[in-house]
Amino acid sequence: MGGDERTRSRIRKLTSAASEIDDQEADAWARIFKAMSDPCRIKMLMLLQEGEICAFEMMVALGRPQSSTSHHLSILKDAGLIKERKDGKWSKYRLSDGAVIEILNQVGLLRA
Repeated sequence: MGGDERTRSRIRKLTSAASEIDDQEADAWARIFKAMSDPCRIKMLMLLQEGEICAFEMMVALGRPQSSTSHHLSILKDAGLIKERKDGKWSKYRLSDGAVIEILNQVGLLRA
């Protein structure tokens, strides 16, 4: 009987904790993880660790068509992982902040 009560108590605590998780925050986390779930986008993030890169340079470096490069950059931007700066007719991209580098470093540790 004691085990059943412990189980019910744990379920009540977990239910309470689950109700405090904000759905919009969970959606934002999911957008970030989805954006990082593509190998091409991971490569882009890794290249951007070197600093600001023009979309054209990214396209050439990765050997991807312009439409594919723009699509992937747009997903990363929408997730808040990168920022865009217009320089004349060129778009230049950079990591949004140091937290993105830390994410990449942490994933590298998990991989090892």
